[in-house]
Amino acid sequence: MKNKFSLIGKDVVQTEIDSLKKLKKAINKDFDKIVNSILKCKGKVVLSGVGKSGIISKKISSTFSSLGIPSFYVDAGSCSHGDLGKISSGDLLILISHSGESAELKNIIQYTKRNKSITLVGITSKKNSLLYKSSNINFLLPSLKEAGPGNYIPTSSTTAQICLGDALAISTIKQRKFSKLDFKKFHPSGSLGAKLKTVSELMHKGKEIPFINENSNIKSALKVFNNKNLGVLIAINKKGNTTGIISDGDFKRINYKSDNINSIIIKKVMKKNPLVVNLNTLAVEALTIMNNKKITALCVYGKNKKKTIGLIHMHNILNANIV
Repeated sequence: MKNKFSLIGKDVVQTEIDSLKKLKKAINKDFDKIVNSILKCKGKVVLSGVGKSGIISKKISSTFSSLGIPSFYVDAGSCSHGDLGKISSGDLLILISHSGESAELKNIIQYTKRNKSITLVGITSKKNSLLYKSSNINFLLPSLKEAGPGNYIPTSSTTAQICLGDALAISTIKQRKFSKLDFKKFHPSGSLGAKLKTVSELMHKGKEIPFINENSNIKSALKVFNNKNLGVLIAINKKGNTTGIISDGDFKRINYKSDNINSIIIKKVMKKNPLVVNLNTLAVEALTIMNNKKITALCVYGKNKKKTIGLIHMHNILNANIV
């Protein structure tokens, strides 16, 4: 067996890949019914299962919650000891069981039969099982070969269950047009939350923005430039529209080319049509733009693309530990 573990590992992976291919073929109108039931659910999406299926149910429920789908997991065994009360009218109950015959499921199934306003979705591999026959909506998982000797260790079957849960979650949020900003609402902390920060959370705004009238001279501009200390000035016209930008590098070049720069008017030397980003742009996207264009700051706009409401500097993003 020496040095052959990698071959065993690859065989396991291939077996599970083959199983997922069978799952892909099995996704049909019943899958559509489950997604539509999640979309129409007026209560919460409750998931439950026994053994490995229970662990997977908990994971799927967690995924739903993280995507804005109100959901929780209830332990099937505990449902016989009071936890059935957690499931109420208007809820959608998704039960996952390989056999569909586990003793712990019977009380839950009977409970949903007594409460007609609870929709029962059964996900199982056995068409003749109690769960399949009792469900309002059911999905038949394909018969799969488990990895390893004897075809009895839960491997391919549990992988298929997880994948099906992911497919249900993604299908649901695509219909709801769930965006990155929506995702961020449920992940405000940690590295993921940092990566989802928008420029509006990090930008300079209000009096911090280094505005200068385009008809001002360089002497006036330098005072604002040194006072704001952001490495750039944003030129605006009398309507408050952004017309250009001037950087410290521009000032150096102007000084090099002219003996008397104080009388030079900003709009004569500024870079017109500066790059802008919307306030909802992800900070990491703004950083990519700056790196590609070899600049250090971007103007930020809101509803009106002509008006700057903020300035996002490269240092703002780097200091936020986003990358």
